Amino acid sequence: MNNVLFKSLKIGKHTIKYPIIQGGMGVGISWDELAGNVSLQGALGTISCVGTGYYKKMHFTEKIVRSKPFEAINFYSKNALNEIFKNARKICGNAPLAANILYAINEYGRVVRDACEAGANIIITGAGLPINMPEFTKNFPDVALIPIVSSARALRIICKRWKERYNRIPDAVIVEGPLSGGHQGFKYEDCFKEEFKLENIVPSVVKEAKIQGNIPVIAAGGIWDRNDIDNFLELGALGVQMATRFLGTYECDAKAYLEIMPKLTKEDIKLIKSPVGYPARAINIGVLKAISEGTAPKIACVSNCVQPCHRGMEAKKVGYCIADRLGDASYGNLDTGLYFTGANGYRIDKIISVKELIDELSGR
Repeated sequence: MNNVLFKSLKIGKHTIKYPIIQGGMGVGISWDELAGNVSLQGALGTISCVGTGYYKKMHFTEKIVRSKPFEAINFYSKNALNEIFKNARKICGNAPLAANILYAINEYGRVVRDACEAGANIIITGAGLPINMPEFTKNFPDVALIPIVSSARALRIICKRWKERYNRIPDAVIVEGPLSGGHQGFKYEDCFKEEFKLENIVPSVVKEAKIQGNIPVIAAGGIWDRNDIDNFLELGALGVQMATRFLGTYECDAKAYLEIMPKLTKEDIKLIKSPVGYPARAINIGVLKAISEGTAPKIACVSNCVQPCHRGMEAKKVGYCIADRLGDASYGNLDTGLYFTGANGYRIDKIISVKELIDELSGR
C-alpha cells in the first residue's frame, strides 16, 4: 500500500481532497446515500440523474402509468432530484457534489438545469459528445463541466465547439476505457483491442488536454486499487473515476448489489447490446437470463427515456426496455432487473463501508 498522501484535485472553483470521483450509476445506484457518503469522506460523490422518478418508490413522481414514471418529465423527475440532493447534503454538508447526466437522454438540457438548481457543483456527461453542454449552465457560472470521452479526437471536437460558441473549455475531462460498467464509448469489437485499453489512450488525451489549455484529465474504466490509481497518475492523469468498487459498499443505494457482487464470477459479466446504441457491460442475471429463456417482459415504451431508442424501437431489437429494467433493478427485482457492473466486478469478495474504501485507496 502506498501511504504517500494524494494531492487534492481542483475542478473549476471546487477542490476535492482526494483525486477520486465516484462514477455516476443509475437507476438508483448512486443517489443520496452513496454520493453523500463519498463526498463526506473527501472524494467526489456523484448523483446519477437517470430515472429519478423511481426514487422512494415513485413518491415524488407526478404521473405514473403501469407502475412506471410516465414520459421523460417524470422519469427524470425534478422533484425527486431536489430531494436526492437535499438528503445527500444532510450527509456531506457543503462538500462538492457532482451530477451525472447522460447526453443521450431525452430532455438533456432541462435535466442539466434541474441539477444546477438542485445544488450540483459539477456536471459530468457521457454517452455522446456534449457539444452544447455549456448552453444549459449559463446562469450557473460556478458549476464546473466535465465531459466523458474515449479519445483525444473527441476532446478536440468538444473543445473546438465550446471555444467557438461559449469561449470556454471543460473544467476537466474524464477519459474512460472499455472496462467500465454500463455503456461504452467504443464499438463492440473495439472493447477487446489492445489499442483501446485505458493505459493506451490516456497519454494521447493528456497530450491533447495540455494543448487545449491544461485541462485536468481523470482516468476511468477498470480502476481497482491504489496501485492502479498511482499508475494512471504517473501517465499524466490528475485523478481517477471509480464506480464498480462502490457497488461493494454498504452505502450503495441499490441494495440488491450487496447480495449479488460477492457471488459473481468473471464469466457472469457480459458485454451486451443496449437500446441506447452503445455496447454495455452487465451481469448475466435478471432480464438477460429471461431473454435467453424466452420469458422477458413485453416491451412498451412508457418512460421515453433516451432519444436513440426511438420510443422503444431499439428496445424491441435488443429484447428489453432499459428504463423499465434498470428501474426493476433499483427495487431489487432479480427476475427482470438489469444489473450493470464493470469488468472487475467479480473481484468484490466482501461488502465494506465507503469510509473503509476511501481509507484503503488514500492510505490515510
